[in-house]
Amino acid sequence: MNITFEQIQQAAAYIQNKTRHQPTIGLILGSGLSPLAEEIEPADYIPYGDIPHFPVSGVAGHAGRWVIGRLAGKTVMVMQGRVHFYEGYSMQQITLPVRVMQVMGVKTLIVTNAAGGVNQNFAAGDLMLIVDHINMVGFGGNNPLCGSNLDAFGPRFPSMTHAYSPELMSLARQSAKELSLTLREGVYTCLSGPTFETPAEIRFLQTIGTDAVGMSTAPEVIVANHGGMRVLGLSTITNVTIHDPASKAETSHEEVLETGKVVVPRLIALLKGILARLD
Repeated sequence: MNITFEQIQQAAAYIQNKTRHQPTIGLILGSGLSPLAEEIEPADYIPYGDIPHFPVSGVAGHAGRWVIGRLAGKTVMVMQGRVHFYEGYSMQQITLPVRVMQVMGVKTLIVTNAAGGVNQNFAAGDLMLIVDHINMVGFGGNNPLCGSNLDAFGPRFPSMTHAYSPELMSLARQSAKELSLTLREGVYTCLSGPTFETPAEIRFLQTIGTDAVGMSTAPEVIVANHGGMRVLGLSTITNVTIHDPASKAETSHEEVLETGKVVVPRLIALLKGILARLD
């Protein structure tokens, strides 16, 4: 399903009428990372299901609402949970929130996700700065910019050379250093899900340069870049992926959520540090 410019405007207008704030920064929270939104005050809460044309997630760990208010001295609009391609939505539907942010004047986007660690030097509970991504879903023709170009936002053929802002990455490194947090860096690969990867797929991903793998983020980042936003990406490594088919280990969504609880305090501290440094 394609989303029209008029539908984006209608969704944005509904949100603007429900909040007293004028946000300048957008955040998207991944699985198990919703507690960050509880730090926002004074907050306006807007359920996705109330917004015209808006997709609604049914995945555990995704609250499914906007939280708009002040965090670390900045006015932010936070997606407390996201929707996914594997839920049956189109790429245009799952990236509608980013388009809404752009209409509302948000110029900076911070995306977070729960990811599996493919890099064998990573451990569950690590934080990873995303320096680049591989959009495997897009390789199969599922790019959110397919269809008629929305000229009001950006060009037909946008560059993705600097999909993740070098300036924002520098701020993240400074914040992590000040907090004495270990911040891994790496390439995030987006798959469609909802299955976790086979050992053979993990070995393939490792071969092509993947450090962490997940089921989101790349479509949002593409649309953000198309609309001229600067983007910062952070992954929480919630599980170590399985390379060996003889392993007795199993990956589960419950494991992802449990590890998320452990890493959330560090992620909150890091994000607050980054926000405090933003212009």
